[in-house]
Amino acid sequence: MPKITAALRSVAGWLEARTGLAGAITPVATHAVPRRTASWWYVFGSATLTLFVLQIATGICLALVYVPSADQAYQSLQYLNDSAAFGAFLRAVHFWGSNAMVAVMTLHILQVFLFGAYKYPREMTWIAGVFMLLCTLGMAFTGQILRWDQDAYWGLGIGASIAARAPFVGDTLVHVMLGGPIIAGRTLSRFFALHVFVIPGMLIALTGLHVWLVLRLGVNEWPMPGRLVNRETYRARYEADVQRDGVPFVPVAVRKDMVAAGVVILLVLACAAIFGPNGPHGVPDPTITDAAPRPDFYFLSLFALMALLPPWTETAILLVGMPVAIMILFAVPLLSPTGEKSWRRRPVAVLSALLILLVVTTLAALGVMSPWSPVMDASTALATPVAYVQGRSPLELQGAIVVQSKQCRNCHSLGGEGGARGPALDGVATRLTRDQLIRQVLQGGGNMPAYGKNLTPAEVNALVAFLQTLRPANQPPARTPVAMRPPARAE
Repeated sequence: MPKITAALRSVAGWLEARTGLAGAITPVATHAVPRRTASWWYVFGSATLTLFVLQIATGICLALVYVPSADQAYQSLQYLNDSAAFGAFLRAVHFWGSNAMVAVMTLHILQVFLFGAYKYPREMTWIAGVFMLLCTLGMAFTGQILRWDQDAYWGLGIGASIAARAPFVGDTLVHVMLGGPIIAGRTLSRFFALHVFVIPGMLIALTGLHVWLVLRLGVNEWPMPGRLVNRETYRARYEADVQRDGVPFVPVAVRKDMVAAGVVILLVLACAAIFGPNGPHGVPDPTITDAAPRPDFYFLSLFALMALLPPWTETAILLVGMPVAIMILFAVPLLSPTGEKSWRRRPVAVLSALLILLVVTTLAALGVMSPWSPVMDASTALATPVAYVQGRSPLELQGAIVVQSKQCRNCHSLGGEGGARGPALDGVATRLTRDQLIRQVLQGGGNMPAYGKNLTPAEVNALVAFLQTLRPANQPPARTPVAMRPPARAE
């Protein structure tokens, strides 16, 4: 044993003489922190970092098997679940680790907010943390898409519809997101690159910046009531407090961080062993709309808003509500950079945090049971109103049958009944010409999948003939602008 110890010391000394790692790491590891910060309230940041490392490790293992191809991704996930050694458990650990990372990071953000740790001089630390939260949510969303099942397909369609609503750049955003006008193989490749390379790289860089800022500015002290933050005196007072009553991060403060890291890992492993992986649920098929795509818990509140509120409110929520909420998050340290830190004397901050938690958790609970806006039984339960088939030609009646049999009313309403994900069909003939209708059916666009490979030319012809009858009697049908019409032939 002494010989082994001596050999290890010799190797460590050889490495230190050439790299100087110990000389660089020791001051960082043993830097002094306020004594009261060695508390269980301060473990959420290190627990989040532990979960991120776990996600990277399991993600690398999964990437060795996963095939980011539209025709093989689903099969590779089935192989992981059914055939690969520990494949299902590895997927489960990655899934539950993702959920845990979002939950623990959210707790960390709330703790920082309530403890006033975003105030001077730690404004940049907060802003970097908000960027990390957004990247974590982005990584979670892209991870859901890589399941490449029915839920992922329709969830991506919802994401594309959100991007399409952006003024001026909506179509461009959809094209960049999907790699084209519709969801296809290039879409999966792009999301794989985002999930595996781009977003983790950004998170690693932001984590480095975040840790460097914490080391440079110090860990936020325990918020004492009546102890106000003042730009002129805060830094000197903080340094004096740390010198008088500080403790080294290693080994004193790190003990609780290590316990918290072990607890979150054990919880993730336990959930993985008990509940297993999530999906895949059905081969992605744009013509099969009998899916109930519910996102993971961190997007359930947004899902509930879009499912339960009237369709006309979606644009306001997505284009106004979400950007305003994100801007408020970034602006928190700018709105209140100094003053009181203790939550006991900041009732507005405490009530705001409680209200946000109550609203988000309530909406998430509703999201578990709320209906998805497409009416999934429209093809069988909702009969086509008689007024829409009276006096129609045989070709137009055949088109009405296509609307019913191809489940168009799962996403589109007719006569006030049906889905709300797509526009109502009642006045479609006043908005689109025959050529535009054909192109929309065949190529899709926005949130509508392309049906060119799933309808025969006769079905397309009949469907468009029926759609051309869907307009109020007092309104003319849509016409091609004069500038776009082909020149008339000379007689």
